[in-house]
Amino acid sequence: MQNFSKMMKQAQKLQSDMASVQEKVAQQHVEGTSGAGLVKVVLNGKGDVISVSLDPSLLNPEEADVLEDLIVAAFSDGKRKSEAMMATEMEKIMGGMKGLGGLSLPF
Repeated sequence: MQNFSKMMKQAQKLQSDMASVQEKVAQQHVEGTSGAGLVKVVLNGKGDVISVSLDPSLLNPEEADVLEDLIVAAFSDGKRKSEAMMATEMEKIMGGMKGLGGLSLPF
């Protein structure tokens, strides 16, 4: 029974640590870019778009489809970076707890 109690305390600490990491990461920003930096999308750690920056040279109505593609690419780049940042932070708190008896975690 003592092992179970110890395991429950570890699980509670892990849950608390994970909540802290999620809060910390949510406050951080990542920048996704495309078109050699002509389009920039800033996201927070939760993946929410904070801002979009477009180089004025892209504002040609005849090339709207190119601009749309660049915005999507920049967002995707930022989203990947945001997810990688979260995964890195979660790995730090998981440390030697890999496997956890076969549990599948959402990160």
